[in-house]
Amino acid sequence: MVVPKRSASTSRSSAVGMEWLQERMTSLGMETLEDAAKACGLNRGNLYRYFSFETRPSIDVLPKLCEGLKASPLDVLRALGIQA
Repeated sequence: MVVPKRSASTSRSSAVGMEWLQERMTSLGMETLEDAAKACGLNRGNLYRYFSFETRPSIDVLPKLCEGLKASPLDVLRALGIQA
C-alpha cells in the first residue's frame, strides 16, 4: 500500500519554540516579532518569552495565539512545548 506524502502546506512542522514561531511568521508574511505580537494582541516581550520557554502563557492567551498565528490550539501547544 502506498501512502501519499503530505504536502508542505499540510504537514506539521517538528519545530518548536522560536524556530516554529519564525516559520509561522514567514508563512504569514510577518517580518518582525512586533508584527506577530500585534496580530495576537500581545506584548512583543511576552510573545518572545512564551516561545523562548522563559514562561508559559495562561490559558486565556491560547485563543489569541491561535487567531493571530492562524494555527490550531494543538499546533500552538506543541510549539510552546506544552503538548507532545
